[in-house]
Amino acid sequence: MFLFLRRNLVSLAPAFAVYCERRVLSMLFFGFSSGLPLLLVFSTLSAWLAESGVSKTAIGFASLIGTAYSLKFLWSPLVDKLPLPYLSKRLGQRRAWLLLSQIAIIASLFALSQADPALSLKNVVLLAAVVAFSSATQDIAVDAYRAEILETTRLGAGAANIVLGYRIGMLSASTGVLVLADLVDWHFAYAAMALLGLVGIVTTLVNPEPQAAPRKAAATGTLREDLARWLYDAVLSPFIEFFKRCNILPAILILLFVMLYKYSDALLGIMAKPFYLEIGFSKTQIGIISGGWGLGFTLFGTVLGGVLVRQFSIVGSLFVGAVLQAVSNIAFIALAHAGANEPLFIAVIAIDNISGGMGTTAFVAFLAFLCNRGYSATQYALFSSLFGLGRTLFAAGGGWLADQVDWTTFFLLTVLAGLPGLLLLVVLVSGDMFPKEQRSKSGGSGTGSRVSR
Repeated sequence: MFLFLRRNLVSLAPAFAVYCERRVLSMLFFGFSSGLPLLLVFSTLSAWLAESGVSKTAIGFASLIGTAYSLKFLWSPLVDKLPLPYLSKRLGQRRAWLLLSQIAIIASLFALSQADPALSLKNVVLLAAVVAFSSATQDIAVDAYRAEILETTRLGAGAANIVLGYRIGMLSASTGVLVLADLVDWHFAYAAMALLGLVGIVTTLVNPEPQAAPRKAAATGTLREDLARWLYDAVLSPFIEFFKRCNILPAILILLFVMLYKYSDALLGIMAKPFYLEIGFSKTQIGIISGGWGLGFTLFGTVLGGVLVRQFSIVGSLFVGAVLQAVSNIAFIALAHAGANEPLFIAVIAIDNISGGMGTTAFVAFLAFLCNRGYSATQYALFSSLFGLGRTLFAAGGGWLADQVDWTTFFLLTVLAGLPGLLLLVVLVSGDMFPKEQRSKSGGSGTGSRVSR
C-alpha cells in the first residue's frame, strides 16, 4: 500500500509543482491584492458606518460605490493602450498600470482610515469611491497581465492560484478587519489593510513585464479612433449579435432576468452586518462566523451547485437556486427574534451561504450558456457587468427599506424580492425564449428545461 501511494504521489508531483513556479505563484499574490479592497468598500464598510450611527438609508445608497466594478470595461481600453509617463518606459505597460493602481489603493485606504463617518460621511464615501475605482483598475491590469505572462499550459494553475489569493484577500478584508476593529478600532483596522496593499506593489516590482502582445493592424489610428473602434467591437457588436440571435423581446427579458436573479440576496447582503451589530453580536463574532465560516459554507454551496447543474441542467438548477436564495432569508427572521444567539447565527450563515453558493454556480453557468462562441469573452464580461450593475443599483434601496420597517418585515420583503427573477425564468422557459443554437445535443427544440449543461 505504501509503495502504491508513493508511486502515485511521485507521478502527481509535476502537476502540483507548476503551482510553485514563479510566474504561476505570483498569481496568488496578485489575487490577494485584487481581493483585499473589495469588501472594504462593501459589507465591511457597511458595518463601520452602522456602528458610527449612519442611517440604514445612507448605508444602502453608499453601496453605489460598487458601480465602479460593474463599469470597469468602460476604461479598460485606456489601461490597455495609454502609456503612463515615466512608469511605462521603466516598467512596461502592464506593470506601470499595476503599480499606479496599487499606489492609489494604498493611499486612498490610508486616507480612509483617518476619516470619521460620524463627522464627515461625504469624505468617507468619496475616499471609498477612489478605493473602488483604483481597485477596479487594478483588476483590469491583473487580468491583462495574467493572460500575457502565462503560457497556455499554465493558465489553469494560474487561475486556481489567483482565485485562492482573491479569497484570502476577501477573508482579510472581512474577518481580519472586524477582529482588528474589535481589538483596537476601525481606523487601525483600515490602516492595517492599507499596509497589506504593499503585497501587490512588491509582487509587481519583482516580476517581469510580459512581452508586448501583437496588436491588430486596424488599431493604428489615434487614441480617439481606437477607442471608438473598441467601443463598437467590444460593446456594441456583442450586444447586436445577442439581440439578433434571441430576438428583441426575449433578449430584453433575459437581460432583466440577469439583473434580477440575485436581487433578494443583494437586498439583504448590504444590510447583513448592520443587522448583526444591532442585535448584539460583536465585530469579532461577525468576522469569524460570517467571514470565516461563511466562506467555507459558500465554497460547499458552490460544489453542490456544480452537482446540481450536472444532474438537473442549467434551468433546473436556476429554479432551485432562485427558490433557495429567497426562502433562505426566512432564517434571518428567527435570528431577529432570538437576538445574539451564536449557534443559531452559525446555522443562519450556513443556510444563507450554501444557498447563495448554489445559486451563484447555476447563474455563472447560465451566463456562459448565453454567450455566442464568437463573442464569448466580451459577452460574458458584459453580462456579468450588467448583473453587477443591477445588483448594486437595486440593492441601494435596501437601507431605506430597513429604515422604514422592522427587521422581520424587512426579511419577508427580501424573500418577495426573489419573485420577479423567478417569474421571469418561468416566462422564459414556458415561452421557449432561450437562444436556439445553445441547446444541448439531446435537447432538440423542446422547452428551456433542456438547456445545455
